[in-house]
Amino acid sequence: MEIRVQSIKFNADQKLLDFVDKKFSRLEKFYDAITGVEVALSLLPDHDNKNVKVQVSIPGNTLVVEKNAKTFEDAVVDCADILKEKLVKVKEKRAE
Repeated sequence: MEIRVQSIKFNADQKLLDFVDKKFSRLEKFYDAITGVEVALSLLPDHDNKNVKVQVSIPGNTLVVEKNAKTFEDAVVDCADILKEKLVKVKEKRAE
């Protein structure tokens, strides 16, 4: 599974990139047919100004989750939790 991270209008430090990689690489435990993960990190002008948009490619579908938070880490954790639930639902539907 390939995880691509894009930081828009800023340079993400290695610590943040490692955190993103660690969180989203765990998704493979819940759905082993993930073909790719694209993560876009961007800054917004409002209060919760860290935006994380994640696209997870699975056969026949693409799951998209977008979250804003005060820190990128919080937004990444929120996205990972939501994607985990979505992937479990997709896997259960395929098993039926």
